[in-house]
Amino acid sequence: MTALGPWVAEGVRSSLQRRLFGWLMLPLLVATPLLGIALYHQVQSSAQSWLDDGLEDTALTLAGQIDLRGGELRIDISATMDRALRFDRQDDVFYLVLGPRGEVMQGDAGLAEVQPQPRPQPAGDTYYGDVKLRGRELRLVQLGRDCGQGVCQILVAETLHKRDALQREIGGLVALNGLTLALLLALAGWWAIRQGLVPLTGLSAELERRDLHRLTPLTARLPRELVPLQAAFNRLFERLDRAAGAQREFLADAAHQLRTPLTSLQTEIELAMLEPHDQRVEPLLDRLRQRVVRSARLAQQLLSLARAEDRSVDVGAALDLRDIAIESGQDWAHRALPSGVDLGFELADAPALGHAFLLREALENLVHNAVSYAGAGARITVRCGSSAEGPWLEVEDNGPGIPPADRPAAMQRFRRGGQAAGTGSGLGLAIAADIAGRHGGRLELLDAHHGPGLRARLSLPPLPDPAPAA
Repeated sequence: MTALGPWVAEGVRSSLQRRLFGWLMLPLLVATPLLGIALYHQVQSSAQSWLDDGLEDTALTLAGQIDLRGGELRIDISATMDRALRFDRQDDVFYLVLGPRGEVMQGDAGLAEVQPQPRPQPAGDTYYGDVKLRGRELRLVQLGRDCGQGVCQILVAETLHKRDALQREIGGLVALNGLTLALLLALAGWWAIRQGLVPLTGLSAELERRDLHRLTPLTARLPRELVPLQAAFNRLFERLDRAAGAQREFLADAAHQLRTPLTSLQTEIELAMLEPHDQRVEPLLDRLRQRVVRSARLAQQLLSLARAEDRSVDVGAALDLRDIAIESGQDWAHRALPSGVDLGFELADAPALGHAFLLREALENLVHNAVSYAGAGARITVRCGSSAEGPWLEVEDNGPGIPPADRPAAMQRFRRGGQAAGTGSGLGLAIAADIAGRHGGRLELLDAHHGPGLRARLSLPPLPDPAPAA
C-alpha cells in the first residue's frame, strides 16, 4: 500500500485502502472549495466593511464641521485638515459637502457627477456603493446630516487600489490555507485508513500460514467488525479439519484392511506355485502374484501416506539418519532384488530431529522407486550426511532418470515421469516429499553425480543451537 496514487490496483481489482481513501477524499474535494469560497466572501466582506467604516468616519468628521451662524450654513476646512482628510498611501480620496438645496459647500464638485447617481439620504442614514467617475471606479459613502435648514449630504469616495490588493491577498491566503488543510486531512486520512487496515493485514498473514495440516483456530485480537469474519474462518477450518480427518481415517482403515488379505493372497499364490501344477498356468500365476504384490505395495503406501499426514505425530525426536539407513539396508538385505541390481551404502553421521518410522518409510519409498525404475543391472547407492544446511539423506541410481521438466510432476500423487517404465503407482516420491515437508524439509530430484541417473535428496532443517549453560 502506497501513498497517493491511482485508486485502482493491478488489473481490475481495486485496493480497499485506495477505495476508502477515494470515498474519504470525495467529500473533502467537494467541501474544501465550497468552504474556501464561503470563507473568502466572509473575510472579504469584513475587510470591505472595515474600509467602509473608515470612509464613514471621514464623512462624520466633515459633518461635524458644518455650522449654522447667523442663519447661514458654513463649513470650515483648513488646508491642513483638507490634506489630512485626503491622505492615503494607496488611493485617491475625494469628498463633497452639499447643502440642503444641493449647493456645493466644500470639496470636489465633480463628485456630484458619479454614476449611478445616489439619491439624497435622510438625516442619519448612510449609503454605500460602487460608482464610476470619469471612467474611474470608486467606493462611495453618502451620509445625510441635519444641518438646521434641512438635510445636508456628505459624500466621501476613494479609488479601489487597496481594496483590490486586499482582495487578492485574502484570496491567496484562503487558497493556501485551504490546500494546506486539505493536504493535511488527506495525509491524516490515509494514515488512519492504513492503521485501521493493519488488523486485516495480520489476518491475511495468519490465513496464509494455514493449510490442510494446520487448521487451528484464529486467535488474534481483532476489531469488533472483523470478529464475525474470524469466526466464519474458524468454522470453515473446523469443517475442513473434520473432512480431512475423515479422509485420513478412511485411507488408513482401507489400507490396513486391504493389506492383510492381500498378503494372505500373495502367500497362497506362492504356495500354489510350489505345488505340482500344469506349467501352462505358470505365467498366469506369476502375473497374478505380481499384481497382488503391487496391490499390497499400494496399500502399504496409502497407509504410509495417511501416517505422513497425521499431524498428531511428533517429528521432533532426536535421531541419526545413519541409523535409519542401516535399518533400511538390513530390511533390503532379506529381499530378492531384480537381477543385477547392486544396492550399496555410503553412510556418515547425520544427527537430526524427526520421526524414525516416517523417515524410514520415506527412505523405503526412495529405494523402492530406484529399484523399480532403474532397470536390470542398476547400481543404487544410499547416502546420508550432514552439512551447514542440515542433515540429508539421498538415493542415487544410474537408471534413465527423469527429465528436469518432468520432475515437479513426478513428486505429485499418482503421477509418474513421462519416460517411466516400471509398474509403480506414482506414490513413492509423493510420500517421500510429504514426509520431508512434514519435517520442515524438502525433497529434491537432482542429476546423478556421474553419468545418467537420478539422485533423490531428502534434506532436513539443521539442529537448533544448544541452549547456553546457566
